[in-house]
Amino acid sequence: MRVLPLCLLFGLLPITTPTSVHAAERPNILFFLVDDMGWADIAVNGSTFHETPNIDALAASGMNFTHGYAACPVCSPTRASILTGRHPVRVNITDWIPGSKTKGDSKFLHVDDRDNLAHAERTLAEELKDQGYKTFFAGKWHLGHKGHWPEDQGFDINIGGHDRGSPPGGYYSPWKNPALEAKRDGEYLTERLTHESAAFMDNQTKNAPEQPFLLYLSYYNIHTPIQPYKKRIDQFTAKRATMGPSPEPIKEGRDGLSAARQDNPELASMVSAVDDSVGALLGMLQKLGIDDNTIVVFTSDNGGLCTKAKPGPGCNLPLRSGKGWLYEGGVREPTIIRAPGTTRAGSVCEVPVVSTDFLPTLLELAGAPASEKQLDGLSLVPLLKGGDAEDIPAALTERALYWHYPHYHGSTWKPGASIRDGDWKLIEFYETGTTEVYNLATDPGEQNNLTATRPNKTKALRAKLSAWQKERGAQMPVLRNAP
Repeated sequence: MRVLPLCLLFGLLPITTPTSVHAAERPNILFFLVDDMGWADIAVNGSTFHETPNIDALAASGMNFTHGYAACPVCSPTRASILTGRHPVRVNITDWIPGSKTKGDSKFLHVDDRDNLAHAERTLAEELKDQGYKTFFAGKWHLGHKGHWPEDQGFDINIGGHDRGSPPGGYYSPWKNPALEAKRDGEYLTERLTHESAAFMDNQTKNAPEQPFLLYLSYYNIHTPIQPYKKRIDQFTAKRATMGPSPEPIKEGRDGLSAARQDNPELASMVSAVDDSVGALLGMLQKLGIDDNTIVVFTSDNGGLCTKAKPGPGCNLPLRSGKGWLYEGGVREPTIIRAPGTTRAGSVCEVPVVSTDFLPTLLELAGAPASEKQLDGLSLVPLLKGGDAEDIPAALTERALYWHYPHYHGSTWKPGASIRDGDWKLIEFYETGTTEVYNLATDPGEQNNLTATRPNKTKALRAKLSAWQKERGAQMPVLRNAP
């Protein structure tokens, strides 16, 4: 198995020892979670249509993981994996909540999973709260109805988090969010969440400076409805006017079409709204004098919405397809971590990492004991330190990553699963009984299916995926007309 290069260090700042957990100041944590943002949606990862100077600056000040993955190609399972450090299969949330109804003529019956995050699960907020952290949540929750909202899962403060996945009433007030009352008509949701987050940091730093905080800002952007951010739309409308006609859509599977270029001004303006917010809050850290003691994480919950019966609003090229699909465009995410005293500015890491890794990583950086629950994620601290290859545990560099998505989705995806093992990736499509195998080192766009030419590799990957599914008790789809 070819092991990807470890962490390429381009910065000149020295690596220092992380702040001692016994010191007076334990690290704060600022966690940015964007909705439906694909790996290619930010300039540092290659976008030339979107403009993300603040996110790019964050990457330049920390470590950019170029092979960061979501645990699922849709939102709720990944969100659960981030908060618990456990695979969606283990927490039994394998589809967005409540999921799509399976059509009566579908080959497989609906696979039932949980419609909420069980109270028995230990969240990042609960773990840190037990260590004396003040915990704040703002934005999209989408992990269950009232009784399973952020305040029921370890967050002291909840601004806007409830059961819905898209912003009820849209991004401009008057909206219909049961956990966030608008202050004025025409108020923009992302600006409001940013303001509330900044106010929390300001209040916490001034009134309880000895108490560290977890600020978890979970944007509704850039999820549908695609509504232009009025402050940024004109620049992208003008930019689009210089580009000429859009290329023909890319056919995906039997029913799907993918957008073939990033050229949607409305979506680009929504990306800019996130970037403006990131810049405002990073600026607030500096203003309050706590940026050198605050860990910052930036990531997304699944790939950009690209493939549907008609092309979606985004484009994830050079990666294939998008949200809902197990191709790279559906699961590879922007992943940036800046941990003062641990990461080196401008460092880049090509080791595959996944959303279950955030909880153990942040607990280690905060000096908190490991969760009593069995975790699927691993701490990324050895990678963040950027040491020599021999200092990186083999568990990080040699592990396989697994995805299990046995559901039908509006992106035209049909039940399947996948595995990445080293450079090799296999995807199983249950409706057709077929597999596709790719070498991501030479074919990151997944265009050259090697199933026929690498039968032994295909067999080994299928066996490894099947063994993992059986070990985890993954629910497999059942034929509608099974004998």
